[in-house]
Amino acid sequence: MNIQPSGLMATLSSLSLTPDLSIVIPAHDEEANIAETIRRVAKEAARLVDRFEIIIVDDGSHDTTLATAQDLCKTLPVRVLRLSRNFGKEQAIMAGLQATRGQRIAILDADLQEPLHHLRTMLGHLEDGYEMAFAVRAHRQDEPPLKRLLTRMFYRLLSLGSEVDIPPDARDFRVMDRRVVDALLELPERNLFMKGLFGWVGFRTIAVPIELAPRAGGHSKFGLSGLVRLGLTGMTAFTNWPLRVWTGVGMSIASLSVLYGLWIAARTIIFGVDVPGWSTLAVGTLFLGGVQLISIGVLGEYLARVFTEVKGRPGFIIAEEISSETLK
Repeated sequence: MNIQPSGLMATLSSLSLTPDLSIVIPAHDEEANIAETIRRVAKEAARLVDRFEIIIVDDGSHDTTLATAQDLCKTLPVRVLRLSRNFGKEQAIMAGLQATRGQRIAILDADLQEPLHHLRTMLGHLEDGYEMAFAVRAHRQDEPPLKRLLTRMFYRLLSLGSEVDIPPDARDFRVMDRRVVDALLELPERNLFMKGLFGWVGFRTIAVPIELAPRAGGHSKFGLSGLVRLGLTGMTAFTNWPLRVWTGVGMSIASLSVLYGLWIAARTIIFGVDVPGWSTLAVGTLFLGGVQLISIGVLGEYLARVFTEVKGRPGFIIAEEISSETLK
């Protein structure tokens, strides 16, 4: 699995030159996979280009991920960015993109689920004139039915009123031209939903269907709470229909209230006054109170995003950069 010594020395000596390919790999507590991932990525990249760099973004790991990646800096063209704490995968990706120097940039996960031979296919698409090639899942049969259902619902809601086409089965695994990355780095926002940003910048893009392999080791660090937070970020960043829908809800309730009031007036004139319906009044009050609280909650989500952007704090902090040069 190792690169031959002669080729390795040539690769390391070329780090001062502009790489043909930069590969960004965000990693959080991936000690079971990181060494094998780096070796396999380096071997595949050496087949495809003359000069390359691998940028590992350690997103606040608590295991030996950082130490393992740091050791491989001595023998492979690897640079390691240690973030000061866990900022999340989206910010880790952006930190890695900011550090790239290559004319072609790839993003890979550290869990070895995405077959590396697709790198050749994606680079071929860029040679054919595309500016971004990204992986899409061929199917989701390996996921629980509930997760598949929620994923479909989320992307359908996200597409309502959105000006950006976000493929529901897109992966972070992709290869981009330098111009795409430069455009992404010019975006000032801090609440990142990378799949949406990739779609927003546009450019000539092509999807590449892939079959995911099982994780080589460890377990996913992206639980339900993380998915919910990312989903809320995506919804508030790329569609405003949750805000507009409450105008329709308010108008509908107001119209029904007027009709109900007219019906009560007509009934009173015709049949006289009967015993007031306290249960109806209580249900109506509770219903309207619930609607108001939900609408306030939606407003709060958007306001929270605005508050974060206005504060202007950086999305991530790079505590340390490690490479073969810094280890000398």
